[in-house]
Amino acid sequence: MPQASAPVQPPPAAQASASSRQAGNPPAPSTASTPEAYTPTEPDFHLPSPLPSEGEFPAPPSAPPAAAQPQPQPQGPDPRSLPPADPRIAPRASADPRAGAAAAPAAPRCTVCGRTGAEVDGRCVDCAKPDPGDRDHVERGLGTVAAVSDLGRRHHRNEDSFSVGNTALPDGTPAVVAVVCDGVSSSSRPHEASEAAAYAAAAFLLAALPRGMAGEQAMHEAVLVAAEAVNQLADAQREPGRNAPACTLVGAIAAGGQLTVGWIGDSRAYWVPLDRAGAARLTEDDSWAAQMVAAGLLSEAEAMADHRAHAITAWLGADAQDVEPHTATFQPDRPGVVVVCTDGLWNYAEGADQMARLVPEGSRSTPLPGAQRLVKHALDAGGHDNVTVALIPFPPPRPAPGREGES
Repeated sequence: MPQASAPVQPPPAAQASASSRQAGNPPAPSTASTPEAYTPTEPDFHLPSPLPSEGEFPAPPSAPPAAAQPQPQPQGPDPRSLPPADPRIAPRASADPRAGAAAAPAAPRCTVCGRTGAEVDGRCVDCAKPDPGDRDHVERGLGTVAAVSDLGRRHHRNEDSFSVGNTALPDGTPAVVAVVCDGVSSSSRPHEASEAAAYAAAAFLLAALPRGMAGEQAMHEAVLVAAEAVNQLADAQREPGRNAPACTLVGAIAAGGQLTVGWIGDSRAYWVPLDRAGAARLTEDDSWAAQMVAAGLLSEAEAMADHRAHAITAWLGADAQDVEPHTATFQPDRPGVVVVCTDGLWNYAEGADQMARLVPEGSRSTPLPGAQRLVKHALDAGGHDNVTVALIPFPPPRPAPGREGES
């Protein structure tokens, strides 16, 4: 989960913006300045009236002995003597004696690992994951793209979000979109920020691409639309003294033989060819670590080992300065898979070669199981953060137009 950073010197990290690059070559550095740092009861019931005490009633007159009569069976209390029913307490239904024994309910199936079994303290006995809420574990699979998001093992709330979909260019060429966002944990309502940004960006892309807007221009505009959606969440009166909602964003478009990525923050995109040769990271982090490496002050290993490594220097939110989206376009020369993810995954596979080794065989034809496996890897490795990953097969197959995203 990214944190806000303090100003750093010397010069800021490189910002990439390139067009028609070959996959495997990182975006070229830019001289754009880095934005300023982020400173970031129990219901009542009625008792019956007390019975009269002994001696309150007159003694009955004496009568001659009578023949013994059969004793009547005990009857229930006279309903006229009972207190009125409390309308707040619903009557308890009696079992219908005509009904047979109820069928045993089916064993619950864990929505995380998929196994059927028992739960202990609300957790699956197999994978130990709690029964997920609406966003604790989310999966979407469209065939042409798939995404999985999980709470992780250390956090009480999933602050990641994604939106995926497919459409077509004006000439009928299929186009696939994936947007992944990570809420900034030091901001207020980061889960709302990531959701708003992911939905807004994907919605824009899925509307702009069929109208003929070029991929890199569409991605640039989509990031700005997402930024405005997050800005609208700011409420200084509701949350005085707190940082406005904020998040990172990374998106990818696969269409027409090209792969376009756009980002703000430290969420990443990777290119993994089918043969695993020439895997590449397609994005450059907006982070303290990246600045130190770009300035030549620290090696990447040294920078990532520092506690300030994940402090971001650019984000979406009302507290951000001028948002300058990074975009880059590549033309892969072979089939493969695009991995779009938050740091909850890449923390356990930072390098492109490491990520390539993790992507399961068959992910290009069945991306959802591939995304599930990648999330499981992060959880098995510790799951210290929320983890979200989307997989886009490249080139994308031709689907029926449609869209699905997280809500």
